[in-house]
Amino acid sequence: MDPENRFWDLAEEFLLTRVGVTRSTMMGFPCLRVNGGFFASFDRTNDHLVVKLPAERVIELVTAGAALPFAPAGRTFREWAEIPPLDEERWPELLEEALTFVGSIDPTRHRARASRASRRL
Repeated sequence: MDPENRFWDLAEEFLLTRVGVTRSTMMGFPCLRVNGGFFASFDRTNDHLVVKLPAERVIELVTAGAALPFAPAGRTFREWAEIPPLDEERWPELLEEALTFVGSIDPTRHRARASRASRRL
């Protein structure tokens, strides 16, 4: 199965079984949100899963060689990691970890960030 189809197969499980999980886009990439906050995406340019995790966890994964820093256009996002398709077997556990992390963030924080971002446009 190609990596994007694998992403959507996994995403479907979250969309059907988890309250508050929705489909969306982030910087042109397909993504998943929980309670308004982004927690996962799929980068079509390199077939990588992109997940939002605590900054310390991202550092741990990158240091261990299990992930790459997410740096679109050269700007590194400290709470985001890219997981190559070679590690597809880890995708379900990392999606779960990302959902748990973002799901624990106060939803009003997501709305406040979105509001600030829209004022910059």
